[in-house]
Amino acid sequence: MPSMNDLVRQHTALDDSDLEWLHLLVSEWQLLSDLSFADLVLWVPTRDGTRYVSVAQMRPNTGPTSYQDDMVGHLVPRGRRPLLDAALDEGRIVREGDPEWREEVPVRVESIPVRREGRVLGVIARNTNLLTVRTPSRLELTYLQSASDLAQMIAAGTFPFPDQQVDMDASPRVGDGLIRLDADGIVQYASPNALSAYHRIGLASDLVGHNLGTTTAELAPSRGPVDEALSKVASGWAPREFEIESADGVIQLRAIPLKPKGTRVGSLVLLRDVTELRRRERELITKDATIREIHHRVKNNLQTVAALLRLQARRIESDRGREALEEAVRRVGSIAIVHETLSQNLDERVEFDEIADRVLAMVAEISPGKVTGRRTGRFGILDAEVATPLSMVLTEVLQNALEHGFREGDRGTVEVSAVRGGTSRDARLLVTVQDDGVGLPEGFDPHRSGNLGLQIVRTLVEGELGGSFDMVAAPERGTQVLLDIPVVVSK
Repeated sequence: MPSMNDLVRQHTALDDSDLEWLHLLVSEWQLLSDLSFADLVLWVPTRDGTRYVSVAQMRPNTGPTSYQDDMVGHLVPRGRRPLLDAALDEGRIVREGDPEWREEVPVRVESIPVRREGRVLGVIARNTNLLTVRTPSRLELTYLQSASDLAQMIAAGTFPFPDQQVDMDASPRVGDGLIRLDADGIVQYASPNALSAYHRIGLASDLVGHNLGTTTAELAPSRGPVDEALSKVASGWAPREFEIESADGVIQLRAIPLKPKGTRVGSLVLLRDVTELRRRERELITKDATIREIHHRVKNNLQTVAALLRLQARRIESDRGREALEEAVRRVGSIAIVHETLSQNLDERVEFDEIADRVLAMVAEISPGKVTGRRTGRFGILDAEVATPLSMVLTEVLQNALEHGFREGDRGTVEVSAVRGGTSRDARLLVTVQDDGVGLPEGFDPHRSGNLGLQIVRTLVEGELGGSFDMVAAPERGTQVLLDIPVVVSK
């Protein structure tokens, strides 16, 4: 299906500011569709004025649809739909005419001009399925009256509100709860869901006949001068979103001033009970903070262990014993780096490039000034369950390259390269660690070597990471260590 941007730019003469107004309208018009119990289709005249192109469509959540098929992208010659012509030419809402029959379903069609800065950009066709029409309830009458007011505001160019960007995925919807206020902020109608939400935060009576701003301010915890502002906002004087929290619950509200003829006649307040949602959010925040604190403490404990090992190494006279403890210090340090990174994140994923650079710098300390290390490519984001063993593998491989790949006094380079590849279902991380040292001994088999570091690498890569490991002679000089690891990142 073509996008609204593509259709407007391909078929119409509207500029970018006009297109932005249409986007703002479309982001809000689910409200009009639900209040009207009707489908909406936005028609825009083509560049030559001989046709209309439908650039957007909305179906109601509150009633049956009038269109089973998608209408976006359809072209209609001017003259075929007289209501569109009248609304575009005269700039008024057109309701004349008998219902249309579509697949044995009667449909009432109305046309609403979309105005911006005095110009009519297009026309909304409002299509109401009349098959289930019955005597409307008080709630439905309130919906329809509010829809009529909004339609007049669209025709006058005063809705949507350009200064208010609304996240429709997070904002209350019509079915969540609706309150209709008069010009003085007095509640004329409150839907059952709206009344239940107010009962949740402590209201013991009905809302009808009461000033919503005053009632809301009384239910909210006392906040001094803020109460007056809260009372004004809840009375619907300006288009705002806000939340009210009491000891028993939280409700989210959205106020929409209604000015169908330029003068404020009242307001529409949409609201929903978000008590459980906010409670879960707080639980997640607490959980995240706890997890980060755990990672921080693990990092501190590992650093303490490393310090103790380092202290013990200084007291050992045996060179081999001292080297073994220093290797253990680096292994513990590589794990501590991962936990330090995790302690700063909101999830169990890390940007591994920073960890790789820190591991490379840490291991290079064993040969200061002789062998330099560098990284090419990107590891990217990895899950913690991959990052922790991979950091140890990288530490062992680098340590092995620096200790066994170069003779004392040699100068050289160790390069770590990383390439992400494969599909989203079979993503792979290919890591190459290459040095330009003396190379492998003749007949050396890395899969049978008794070297502790290589045993650790084999166990972690093949057992824990489910990948493959190999060590071969570099094309020109030195040694290459090849790692192939699956790295599907959890969402």
